[in-house]
Amino acid sequence: MDRDIPEENQKEQSRRRWLWIGVFALVVAGAVWGLRTSLSNSVNKIDLRLATAEIGNVENTLTASGEIQPDFEAVITSPITAVIQQIYLDAGASVKNGDKILELDKEFTQLNFEKMKDELELKRNGIVKLRWELEKSFYDLKINDSIKVLKINSLRADIENAKRLFKAGGGTRENIDQAEQNLRIAQLEKRQLENDIRIKQQTMRADIRESEIGAQIKEKDLQELQRKLQQANIIANRTGVLTYVNKNIGSKVAEGEVLARLADLGGFKVIGSISDNYADLIRVGMPVVVRINDTQLRGTLTNILPSVQNNIVNFDVQLDDKANKLLRPKMKVEVYPVTDAHNQVVRVANGAGFTGTPVQDVFVLRPDGKAERRTVKIGLANFDFVEVKEGIRAGERVIVSDMSKYKNIKELEIK
Repeated sequence: MDRDIPEENQKEQSRRRWLWIGVFALVVAGAVWGLRTSLSNSVNKIDLRLATAEIGNVENTLTASGEIQPDFEAVITSPITAVIQQIYLDAGASVKNGDKILELDKEFTQLNFEKMKDELELKRNGIVKLRWELEKSFYDLKINDSIKVLKINSLRADIENAKRLFKAGGGTRENIDQAEQNLRIAQLEKRQLENDIRIKQQTMRADIRESEIGAQIKEKDLQELQRKLQQANIIANRTGVLTYVNKNIGSKVAEGEVLARLADLGGFKVIGSISDNYADLIRVGMPVVVRINDTQLRGTLTNILPSVQNNIVNFDVQLDDKANKLLRPKMKVEVYPVTDAHNQVVRVANGAGFTGTPVQDVFVLRPDGKAERRTVKIGLANFDFVEVKEGIRAGERVIVSDMSKYKNIKELEIK
């Protein structure tokens, strides 16, 4: 026969059950806390990036990009309007001075050249003819002047004769006056003729000079066209490598249109690009570091372009080793203009553990194999090194990995 359990016994059993549940929960929580504490205070060495503090130089740099270009590149343009007739060399070919690159059809320009030669010859013949005409005209004036002199002398004699006749009673006063009047007219005519001769001389010189200048202009045009005809033989003007050749045979090219580009691959330069936010920090003459993979080349900023395009400022870098074998045309490189430098300071290899703030915490290895959190003061920094002003001595090993998840731990066990 079933009996009801007393209420007090039921309550006692319930209390015991909850007590066991609480104890079990505390045990589990303790185990979890202990496990987490054990795990959070230790880290595998293989997961860390370590760097040894050393004495050296640290440069503060800006980050820019760049492109390798030949130190010298000649642009060969068409000297005349012509048609591309034949291609001898393609882009990428090595050339020597005098090597043929391509050939233009020069027939039309040659006809113009011959026409200009004939026009120049006509100009020169015109000058000779003008001299003859002017000399004849001047000679005629001189003859007329001599005739005027004779006429004046004759009129003077007439005046003397009229005066003698008047004294002898065989003439009148009117005859003397008329003779004197004729003399004055002849003298005025001679003065007018002398003035004509003087003006004619000046006019002759001006006309001849004008014709000579016209002939000289025509001759210079002819020489220029002859020079263009010679340049129409498109050849390499120095040793180098062709980086571009217009290969459109049969196409018409205008005067000044690019036909080929010839680069001297014995030396290279860098065309750098940087945000205009840093335009005030770059200057001509500042050192520059150029990185090609793991290789660093040093150079000097030699020129800053005045224009800003798409918020980008471009500048030229002259490399110290401009013939380095790693350099290739159009290669993209990392460029770091150096704004400041500190020599013989404590430095550590840069890594994710450095946040860029002047004061921060890092983990430093102790001789017992543990790492302690230490507050350090940071100075200059670049892509390779960080200057440590306080908190780390040369020779100490520093964890440069990202340790942000251990920011509340003072000491780490390195496994």
